[in-house]
Amino acid sequence: MSQKYDITMKNIFSDMADDIVGYFLGLQYKKLDELNIEFARVERRDSDMIFKCTTDKGNVAVHIEFQSENDGKMPYRMLRYSLEIMEKHSLLPYQIVIYIGKDNVKMENSLNYNFGEQNTLDYKYRIINVGDIKYTDVLKTDYYDLYSLLPLMDKNRRKEEGEKYLERCVEVIKDIPLDINKKKDIAFKAEILSGIVYKREVIEKVFSEVMRMFRIEESETYKMIIEKGIEKGIEKGIEKGEKEKSIKIAKKLLEEGMDIDKIAKITELAKEEIKKLIN
Repeated sequence: MSQKYDITMKNIFSDMADDIVGYFLGLQYKKLDELNIEFARVERRDSDMIFKCTTDKGNVAVHIEFQSENDGKMPYRMLRYSLEIMEKHSLLPYQIVIYIGKDNVKMENSLNYNFGEQNTLDYKYRIINVGDIKYTDVLKTDYYDLYSLLPLMDKNRRKEEGEKYLERCVEVIKDIPLDINKKKDIAFKAEILSGIVYKREVIEKVFSEVMRMFRIEESETYKMIIEKGIEKGIEKGIEKGEKEKSIKIAKKLLEEGMDIDKIAKITELAKEEIKKLIN
């Protein structure tokens, strides 16, 4: 991953861990602990995410790496992580690389050789290209933290719609049924990640509007308007209910032959309204 995104990505994805494991891996799991592996002597690089999890197959280390660029050395790095996880934590690693780059995936996901029965290697891990994930598939779920990745998803649709696609993503984030601070956090991450595939001027144009909307939603005036609207809605609902009750009573009294003046006094309905009930 480029130095530009290296530290940032770890921070961005740390809150997404549960949604990533649930959606991308489809694992039934319980997260027990966060682990760390660092190649101090080799490349001074920390792993992105490693979690000790309990699954139906027992305890495993779920290891997730994020790539914004193709790396021809990725299989060697992943194998080293795999060995370190087994040696340091005595856990079997479940490994996945999540590719969030603009270009097509050109990395291998395996290393193997065969020099006979006693000298072989057959090593594999998963690569998931976020660009291959359908925008609509994620919207069907409640994995809201993954909405930060929407601008990078659905590569063909994104290329076809361009700026409109980014506007669509931002609109969806704005309407997430979460509190304002969580929505702002998701929008902020989406804005950073958009820089991988969109130009700066497009990002600023699209995201400035949603951030303005968030600021409005936070204002006391907006909250007061919403509260007043709810109060009025309740009042209208009560008024409507009371009126329907009065109409029912008026109909019964008309059937019993009571005159319109008396019915108007009892129900507080207008005489013209009562006359219409006769017909």
